[in-house]
Amino acid sequence: MRAMDLAARILERGRVRLEPFAEDHRAGLIAAAEADLSIFQHIPFGVAERGYSAWFDLLRADQAAGRSIPHAVFLDGAVVGQSCYLNIRPRDAGVEIGSTWYVRAAQGGIVNPSCKLLLIGNAFDQGAERVELKTDALNAHSRGAMLKMGAQFEGIHRRHMRRADGTLRDTAWFSVIREEWPAVRAGLEARVRMLQ
Repeated sequence: MRAMDLAARILERGRVRLEPFAEDHRAGLIAAAEADLSIFQHIPFGVAERGYSAWFDLLRADQAAGRSIPHAVFLDGAVVGQSCYLNIRPRDAGVEIGSTWYVRAAQGGIVNPSCKLLLIGNAFDQGAERVELKTDALNAHSRGAMLKMGAQFEGIHRRHMRRADGTLRDTAWFSVIREEWPAVRAGLEARVRMLQ
């Protein structure tokens, strides 16, 4: 049995680059996040109420404790969002990709398929057997994107977690397992080529 050893590293493909969080990412991420707070409608952390800096601090604490690997996402050298490895489970060879957001100008283009290629591919390269993705069951846009990339819908966890406003959300779960990755990768690569 091969152990998963998921280490922080810079991931890059074409115009898209992911860098593990460092303090010097704070200002760029704050500016990007707080320019349009409506992008956080389905994010459980209250960015509008608490400010992005508080979320950055929480992610950095999880990063320091080895619970997550948050990444700043760049397009052509400009910060456009974040995506994270969460719920890292080396013994079970599983990891979640989440806490993802992109500025409006980066949505629907090359950024998300490139990020998923990089993050999912790196996870499998480092020994993962399962990559999970989840979203608020009401987030039709994210659910559609996960299906479009080839992730398998696994169902709804009812009253799974609290939203920023305190209400309980149902969470839609998706996954990609190692045997599915070649087909998912081929689909993502085709999308990236089309969007270049």
